Amino acid sequence: MNLSTNGLSLAADSAIDLHLHTTYSDGTWTPGQLLDYLVREQFGLAAITDHDRADTVAALQQLALDKHQPVLVAVEMTTLWKDEMSGKDEMSGQDNMTDLLCFGFDPLPNALNDLALDLLRRQRENTREVFENLQQKGYTFPQEPSALAALLEQPSPQQPHALAALLKRHGYGTGQPSAGRIVLEAGCAFAMNDLAAVVEAAHQSGAVCLIAHPGHKDGFVTYVVQMLDKLRQDIPIDGLEVYTPKHSPDQTAMYLDYAQQHHLLISSGSDSHRPDKPPIKYTAELSRGLLERLDIQVA
Repeated sequence: MNLSTNGLSLAADSAIDLHLHTTYSDGTWTPGQLLDYLVREQFGLAAITDHDRADTVAALQQLALDKHQPVLVAVEMTTLWKDEMSGKDEMSGQDNMTDLLCFGFDPLPNALNDLALDLLRRQRENTREVFENLQQKGYTFPQEPSALAALLEQPSPQQPHALAALLKRHGYGTGQPSAGRIVLEAGCAFAMNDLAAVVEAAHQSGAVCLIAHPGHKDGFVTYVVQMLDKLRQDIPIDGLEVYTPKHSPDQTAMYLDYAQQHHLLISSGSDSHRPDKPPIKYTAELSRGLLERLDIQVA
């Protein structure tokens, strides 16, 4: 496959953003809208990292070539770190979640894509099961006779939220219990892959793996130095997303110091999902090591 990044060379101050989402997962940008924005704002490089969508590479690369906008082959994988340091596994299933940014994998069918497709299958099965459980509990949706089909058409990360929204549209869960609690008690869960399995599959597929927003809270593992040390003892991650608006200045400084001490790759990305929080113009210099590992020269 002819990639949009083949032979790419960037100036050190070129604008890049290596963490973006579209309607292929949980973003509101269409791929075309996002690439048009990147072209208009003169980004030298971007990475579209839709959750668990390693199957969209061909379509995104063709669009990137058509629009003359270099786009990295990338995906953000939803994973679970099965370790006592990662926190309690509560009903939401999110408390020990770690997102992994995987860059530069082989666009052909590969082990990483197999894991991503299996996750999408499991999420659809869970959505179907929860919908049936809700009906058995007496929740009915007469205004939307095709509600289940519509739910299953949603991108994987949106399906649990779409179930809660469906309840609210029919007057359920507006007080206590909340709609979110109702769907959780009906068995709703976020499908995840084992972190170690994803790293192994990514490396087999030619990718590098970086922990996305390691300082993020809101249901994710919030990594401190001791946890990063333990993780790296067990699993050969390649780096950290150091520069992100989800980090405080102190967190950014800590993760930068850690990455430099341990010779880890460094990524920078906005995690933009929609136009009102657009991509950020990070400089290529910040992620020089990562880019050069991916055969992109930084002058």
